[in-house]
Amino acid sequence: MAGAVAVVGLVGVPAPPASAISPPAIDPGALGIAQALSGRPAPLEPTQQADQCAEPQLTGSPPNEPPISQRVLELPAAWQFSRGAGQKVAVIDTGVQRHPRLAALQPGGDYVSDTDGTVDCDGHGTLVAGIIAAQPSPADAFTGVAPDAEILSIRQLSLAYEKKDRGGDRPPGTIRADGYGSVLTLAAAVVRAADLGATVINISEVACSPAGSDTADSALGAAVKYAYDHNVVVVAAAGNVESNGPCQKQNEGSGWGAVNTVASPAWFSPYVLAVGSVDADGKPSDLSLHGPWVAVAAIGRNIVSLDSKGGGVGLVNGVQTDEGIRPVDGTSFAAPYVAGLAALVRSRFPNLDARQVMDRIIRTAQAPGTGHDDAIGAGLIDPLAALTAQLPEKSVSEGADVDRAIAAPVIPPGPDPRPRRIAVIGSLTCLTALAIGVAVAIPYRRRRREIDAEYDP
Repeated sequence: MAGAVAVVGLVGVPAPPASAISPPAIDPGALGIAQALSGRPAPLEPTQQADQCAEPQLTGSPPNEPPISQRVLELPAAWQFSRGAGQKVAVIDTGVQRHPRLAALQPGGDYVSDTDGTVDCDGHGTLVAGIIAAQPSPADAFTGVAPDAEILSIRQLSLAYEKKDRGGDRPPGTIRADGYGSVLTLAAAVVRAADLGATVINISEVACSPAGSDTADSALGAAVKYAYDHNVVVVAAAGNVESNGPCQKQNEGSGWGAVNTVASPAWFSPYVLAVGSVDADGKPSDLSLHGPWVAVAAIGRNIVSLDSKGGGVGLVNGVQTDEGIRPVDGTSFAAPYVAGLAALVRSRFPNLDARQVMDRIIRTAQAPGTGHDDAIGAGLIDPLAALTAQLPEKSVSEGADVDRAIAAPVIPPGPDPRPRRIAVIGSLTCLTALAIGVAVAIPYRRRRREIDAEYDP
């Protein structure tokens, strides 16, 4: 069960030296509490808004070419095979604001306040949803990976809300921070998404703890296993390394023996497809947390997505702070590219189960020259290959041979996707369990009266 949470800047839990740990075991008995909370989404106690909402902005004109994070995926070629029709992608996040380019948005409930989940005070979940399924517009060149997919929004976390009446002693397990949400409500949201018919779940949050400590995520592990057993592909951000956050220490080296920092739910492989971030040149992003659980990668830079302001109809690529408009980077925005790809694959190959969909995405990724590694897993995702490759029967875990792709449509020459940075919206804050050192992080750093920079896990 999740413990209390607090802004990491207030309470720090130093990571010990790396020690050999084992992959996490699933405790089926821990599922019960998540199921009990999944049927009626609501805060665990009364909450109140304690901070102003995010102020996303668009710097410059609407883009007349897709952002680099999309161009490298050659999505127009992939869309000749699938656009994600018939798929429901659950976004468990800070909520998703209604937007004309998310026409198929469905409410899934709210564990933060009393809404139906289709609000986004933090300006984060809407960005994630737009990357997954934004429909095209003649006004710009941005489109989601799976524009024909549906989005199911479950609001599970907000850094603008807190528990009411925070004074006095707080019993164990009470949430306390400039923010509201925990691994327990995250577990409940995962079960709820599966029960509401999601075929893909995106989790752009991460709970970090030092290797060997009590991760307090047994309910979350049981929940992602529940989703997997119910044929749902769960995609999760790998997490961001940040000097003043709970994901402080990078996992250098390779394998479980090199783990300094555990990231949940990302580490629940093979039930979760964990996503790392690469820069525009294909190199692993410095901020991306490594781990033996990382499966694939996508670009987590140069993000453009949908405006989360009420009544907003356009795009954003920056967030207003006291210091001006600040950029955003992180694995939170790499993950939805993979969730969108999972929707494309599920739509094209409806007979594949969750394991087979995840396996296809992994085996068709563009592997780094050194082979599979703990920074980017099998490599940068390749949507066209994932939709067209002829794969051997054996899965990756069974030692399958290298894939062979069938002929694909010729892709017309496009703009050179050379490395560059554009302004993007965001900030990052990690919330930490005071007693046990667990942190729930989202791509958004917000301290009271401040929206800082670098949005992610």
